[in-house]
Amino acid sequence: MPSTVVRFNLVDPSPSGPRAHSARYRAAVEMAAFADDRGLTMIQTEEHHATTNGWMPSPLPFAGAVFGATRRIGVTVSALITPLHDPLRLAEDLATLDLLSGGRLMTVAGLGYREAEYAAHGRDFTARGALQDEVLRTLLAAWTGEPFTYRGRTVQVTPRPFTRPHPLLLVGGSSRAAARRAARLGLPFFPSACLPELASYYDARRAEYGTEGWVLQPPEHTRLLHIAEDPDRTWAVYGAHLLHEAQTYASWQSAGTRSAVRSAATDTAALRAEGVYRIVTPEECVRMAHEAGAQGSLILHPLCGGMPVDEGWRSLHLFAEWVLPRLEAEATAGTTA
Repeated sequence: MPSTVVRFNLVDPSPSGPRAHSARYRAAVEMAAFADDRGLTMIQTEEHHATTNGWMPSPLPFAGAVFGATRRIGVTVSALITPLHDPLRLAEDLATLDLLSGGRLMTVAGLGYREAEYAAHGRDFTARGALQDEVLRTLLAAWTGEPFTYRGRTVQVTPRPFTRPHPLLLVGGSSRAAARRAARLGLPFFPSACLPELASYYDARRAEYGTEGWVLQPPEHTRLLHIAEDPDRTWAVYGAHLLHEAQTYASWQSAGTRSAVRSAATDTAALRAEGVYRIVTPEECVRMAHEAGAQGSLILHPLCGGMPVDEGWRSLHLFAEWVLPRLEAEATAGTTA
């Protein structure tokens, strides 16, 4: 079976007030608990600022809420814009989440690519590389639990994380600078798209630095899935939500940005034809799982672009009650054959 991921960024393009947005956040945590009970693999969330639609700005508190409501499922923050965070406080927060979850947290450290986010937090966008170097070095030193020198003074961060030698931390990006940074620090590398040549460059730099590491390579084609019994009707009724997210994300990306999720669609018909955002039947989802194989993943996006909570639940239930049993039965049959 491929891994099974449920993505949340809590976008709400037409906010109807804090009460409704609160209900959306609570629904996401309840969906995470549902996914945990059904044996899904991972909850994925992310960080963005200076938006008008409520795109997730604080993934670490959200991760804590998910960990409190679940027992097994992991949480990936992909990506955390680490230069926007105070390095010592971030070391404490990630260590606390790692302890709370028993090691279920994976963090992808990204630079970000929007000057507005840096301006909103009083950070120098042109110095983001140096800021990233500082925060990553600080995290690794802090998680030893030993005193170390930070900005000219001796500091110590406790308690130590649950995971040894430290919580799972990957360096994200699509540039050679990001690959070099990961290799130099001995951290795994997570390209922002399927970039085999960049993975090879990372491996060569690791050999040069004498460090350990590995690459978590996205698939060649990323698909964000919504499950429905009648995709034509669902596109007609709810396609605008998917289009809102696709267009918002595309508006942040420069011409040279390399991303696993990229759209040029101007309407829902074009978005559907692109195939990045997919509304599929349970039967089609099973076929996609076969195509993905054990090394692939199915990424469910039940609340995409402000999707109504009830419709998000319908999608999750179809996956859990129709797709998963079929895949599990096939996996069991294959094991006993």
